[in-house]
Amino acid sequence: MARARSVDKSLIKSWETRSKWIFLCCLFVALGSYFYKDRLPSPDFYDAYFLEAPLQTETSTTPFTAKVNKQQYYIEPRFDYDLTGVVVSYHDADVLWDIWHHGKWQDFINLRDLCVIWGSNVQTGVYLDMEFSNDSWTCWAYWPDRATGERFSPSELSNNHLLADKPLVKQALMSAEPGDHIRLKGVLASYRNPVNNFFRDTSTVRTDTGNGACETIYVKQFEILKKANPRIRALYGIAKWLCLLSFSAFCVLFAITPPTKQ
Repeated sequence: MARARSVDKSLIKSWETRSKWIFLCCLFVALGSYFYKDRLPSPDFYDAYFLEAPLQTETSTTPFTAKVNKQQYYIEPRFDYDLTGVVVSYHDADVLWDIWHHGKWQDFINLRDLCVIWGSNVQTGVYLDMEFSNDSWTCWAYWPDRATGERFSPSELSNNHLLADKPLVKQALMSAEPGDHIRLKGVLASYRNPVNNFFRDTSTVRTDTGNGACETIYVKQFEILKKANPRIRALYGIAKWLCLLSFSAFCVLFAITPPTKQ
C-alpha cells in the first residue's frame, strides 16, 4: 500500500508540473496574440466597392416601441440607413466602468457603439498611421502630426450608437471587432424612455462634429463582410481557454498532492 501511495503521489506531481508548464506556455501565447488580434489590416484587405459613403434615404417606417430588460423605449425613425465600413474601435454599454447607460440612463437598448471609417480614409491607408478609441459615447481619432491629420477625412468616420433588440442581430453585432469590414441596415432614429425621460437624438449628416454628431441607428440587419485577423484571433481564443483550464488543473493537483515528508 505504501508503494501504491508513492506511485500515486509521483503521478499527481508529474501532472501538476505539466499543467503548470502548459499554463505558462499558453499565457505567453495569449499575451502575444492579444496585442496583434486587433491590428488593422492594410487597405488591400478590403473591397473598395463596399467602402462607399453611407446610403441615407427617406423612410416609410413609422414610430414603434421596443422592450428590453423590462424597459419600454419609444423609437422615432428619421431615415433608412445603410452603412458599410471598417470598425476601428468600439464601446460596449455593459462594461463595468460605464456608469451611464445601464445605471443612470437605464438604457439597455443601446447595446454597443461602433466607430467606423470608409472611403478615402480606408483606401489611402491613413488609418494605419492613426489611433482610435471610444469612451461611453464618443469616438476619438488621434494622428501623430499635421500631415497625417490633413490626409484624414472627418466626414468619412462616424460613431454609431447601435440599438438592437433581436437576438440574431445582437449576436452578429457583438461579434464585430476592430479591423472587421461590416455592413448594417436599419433606421436613423431618436429614442426615449418615458419612465425616466431619457432621450437621445441622431445626427443626419456626416459633416458635423462634437456633441450630437453621432448616428443613432436601430439595427435591422448586421453582417461581417470580412473578418480581420481570423487566425490570430482563433489562436488567442484557444490559448485563453487553455490558460483557464490548465491553471484550474494545476490548482486542483497542487491541492491534492500529498505533502513531502522530511
